[in-house]
Amino acid sequence: MRVLLIANFEPDAQKSMRLYAEWVKKMLESRGHVVTVIRPPAFFARLSSHTSVRKNLGYIDKFVLFPLRLVKVAKHYDLVHVLDHSNSMYLRLISSPHKLITCHDLLAIRAARGDFPQASTGWSGRLLQRWILSGLRFAEHAICVSEKTARDLQDLTGQDCPEIVVIHHTLNCDYKSGASLSDGVMALAGLKAGEQYLIHVGGNSWYKNRIGVLRIFAHFVKLPEYTNYRLVMVGLNWTSKMRTFVRENGLSGRVTEALGIGPSALKELYCNASALIFPSLEEGFGWPVLEAQACGCPVVTTGRPPMTEVAGEAAVFIDPHEPDRAAEAITIAIRRGEALRAAGFRNLERFNEAKVAARYMDLYETIAAECWSSSSSPAN
Repeated sequence: MRVLLIANFEPDAQKSMRLYAEWVKKMLESRGHVVTVIRPPAFFARLSSHTSVRKNLGYIDKFVLFPLRLVKVAKHYDLVHVLDHSNSMYLRLISSPHKLITCHDLLAIRAARGDFPQASTGWSGRLLQRWILSGLRFAEHAICVSEKTARDLQDLTGQDCPEIVVIHHTLNCDYKSGASLSDGVMALAGLKAGEQYLIHVGGNSWYKNRIGVLRIFAHFVKLPEYTNYRLVMVGLNWTSKMRTFVRENGLSGRVTEALGIGPSALKELYCNASALIFPSLEEGFGWPVLEAQACGCPVVTTGRPPMTEVAGEAAVFIDPHEPDRAAEAITIAIRRGEALRAAGFRNLERFNEAKVAARYMDLYETIAAECWSSSSSPAN
């Protein structure tokens, strides 16, 4: 089978989407298929170093230059897979019925519609998200990475909903237990030898609830047995609101703003943390839950989908709006550490790479068979 994969615009620096594209390509090629990955060219976007100007020039690359190429290229493939729902507008340009799209989460579309009071979207963002939603209605088949994302897609597209298959992600990096903390990683994380710590992994999107992480930790270190713990926050630079909270709550020497943490360093931090705190308000999947479990790190996360779906029975669940009770839940996770580690390893079997790849291949072959049957019927 000749498969064309449509990947994301490189200057957008979406690391998880790059890893996903690499995984799908590797998976297909290992099974003997011919695979081509194309993405919008970074031509105009490279003409300016100013962030907002570069972003606007990138729209020309993505929505003017790339469609011209895509129309010419796509017709030469047996199947076209748009790897990210944010590129759904390209579906209109693909005449072949052998096409599908992956929906990772639909939170931006829902935010633009006003579903989340805490999230604001500008007028241009609202227009873009409406365009993305209209493009999704052109999909015949969609992979959703969680049941939660599938429900969102059904609700948003209504009677125009594509045929959905839920296929969970598999790990896209070599996360596994047993790694010790190196001196370099300890320095990046602001840790001393033997110091106990909790870890959080995430960016500054509203739904990651990083200020909520700090509130929970502020309650946690008030508990008698845990006053010497540190919190390592892996991700982007803190917001001004986070810095103010840390300063006003006496956490300046207790919380580390850990930047420049790559997969190898992150594995070391997961493996040696007492627990992952992941109190997200919303997610499409929740990668850190799976990564932590692979490294034998107990997980404390929000008791709502998709966190419950991904974590299975291998986590302690909390209400992120009750930081005092969440802090108590962390102590339970620490005490149940060995049992949660064992449960996490068992849970990982649901995300086994071979099983996930088999589901992808079943879907590809089903789409190809449907299209072949339709094109060879007497009516045609």
